[in-house]
Amino acid sequence: MARTRTCEPTASGPGAAETAGVTMGEALNRALHDAVAEDPDVVVYGEDVGPLGGVFRVTDGLASAFGEERCFDSPLAESGIVGTAIGMAMYGLRPVVEMQFDAFAYPAFEQVVSHLAKMRNRTRGAVTLPVVIRVPYGGGIGGVEHHSDSSEAYYTHTPGLRVVTPGTPADAYSMLREAIAGDDPVVFLEPKRRYWSRQAVNLPVRTEPMERSVVRRPGRDVTLIAYGPMVETALETAEQAASEGREIEVVDLRQLAPFDDATVAASVRRTGRAVVVHEASVFGGYGAEVAARLTEQCFHYLEAPVLRVGGLDIPYPPPKLEEHHLPGVDRILAAVDRLQWESEWVEGRQ
Repeated sequence: MARTRTCEPTASGPGAAETAGVTMGEALNRALHDAVAEDPDVVVYGEDVGPLGGVFRVTDGLASAFGEERCFDSPLAESGIVGTAIGMAMYGLRPVVEMQFDAFAYPAFEQVVSHLAKMRNRTRGAVTLPVVIRVPYGGGIGGVEHHSDSSEAYYTHTPGLRVVTPGTPADAYSMLREAIAGDDPVVFLEPKRRYWSRQAVNLPVRTEPMERSVVRRPGRDVTLIAYGPMVETALETAEQAASEGREIEVVDLRQLAPFDDATVAASVRRTGRAVVVHEASVFGGYGAEVAARLTEQCFHYLEAPVLRVGGLDIPYPPPKLEEHHLPGVDRILAAVDRLQWESEWVEGRQ
């Protein structure tokens, strides 16, 4: 992929002092502040991101600190937002745009797929498009349709894009800084239900490179593969399983495309079992790609089929029903139990 600019952490901006704990929203805000402060080519814009600070206040304070030339409101036209960002990037700027809500981004999809993802290849590398598209995505906040989609599979199916999603505040800061500094177009999926999740971390912070998956919790019985909003749920599942004497390894994918085969496959080869978890509907979802890759690379190590746990195959339900739609600890543990049953059944036939 592309060369990445050096972007060392800075001690400038709000919250520069050591912090006992920050939320993911605060970490993203700090990352944007530091990026704009350090690089005059970085501009931030989108719907209501200026004086209001965004629906989730992730851009709070940017307009007052840097002026309307660096952080400003756009018209309510997502296709125009991304199309303008492409033009800005072609002329040397590094735009960071916000889609406000996941399903609001669909009018801009043609710009993303036909132009943003293809321009570098189309020009044989002569034109890079360092555009970051921030997309608050997923459910868990009581939103209605058009406000709670999990659209990652649309983007990961498009060659030419980096697609990343943080699961912790530390990763939110580090990965957004890395995405802005890089020369690749990045779809940066922010799990909106985790904006208020808090982590004891001192900002600025640099975590592992975003293309590398990480083991959040080691285990030996099964690998639980998650990303974005489901990382915290996966860890809660592993904690409950531990009280029952089972050791679940939790892998946080972090970057969905390109995929880190080495880290994920190494974990599954150790445990022999795998469950992929995501909020999106299971049919045709991102988990199908992960399951297929693991089956190809780990076939002789697997003691049971790779299972998927996801949202129901329905349009996103009303707020009072979303708890039944989204994967929770019980549904994930049921899949882990099924893996154990599958393993015993296979052993019994041998």
